[in-house]
Amino acid sequence: MEDLREEILRRWESNPMLVPRVMAVTLNIAVGRSGEVLTRAGKVLEELTGQKPVERRAKRTIREFGIRKKEPIAVSVTVRGKKAVELLDRVAEAVGRRVKASSFDELGNFAFGIKEHIDIPGVKYKAEIGIFGMDVIVSIGRAGYRIARRRIERRRVPLRHRVSKAESMLFAEKYLNLKVVHEEE
Repeated sequence: MEDLREEILRRWESNPMLVPRVMAVTLNIAVGRSGEVLTRAGKVLEELTGQKPVERRAKRTIREFGIRKKEPIAVSVTVRGKKAVELLDRVAEAVGRRVKASSFDELGNFAFGIKEHIDIPGVKYKAEIGIFGMDVIVSIGRAGYRIARRRIERRRVPLRHRVSKAESMLFAEKYLNLKVVHEEE
């Protein structure tokens, strides 16, 4: 494991374009029903990010939960650029700057949950809004990932250029000051 870390760091030093970066941070609050509760959840996200949240709709009807197809049940916000790194820095404090190794996927992205939004530094409790938990999803990529999203001559990102799980964990520890916790610890 230590040899792999050293090899990755050597590759990053020899070619700075290989160093991963935070592409986007997405905050998601799933309420499970529409109405005033969903509006309050949207206010929490807007207060945190300064951006207007987007409503997410149910994909299918689930009678047991009282959810109908196409009913708004969640709100989410995606932040990119420097604001994304600053937001991730603030949100990471709510979980003690610790992320489980199992939270990382094979493409280098990771996600974690926050039980109460008031755990985030600088956020005060407001009785008219209440308390919400949220999911934080962090997309990690490299320079050159634009080829998969551009309009003209779109291409797949080659496997050799994608961020691996090990690289993403090392990036989170070294550049984002997060502690990656393995299950045996």
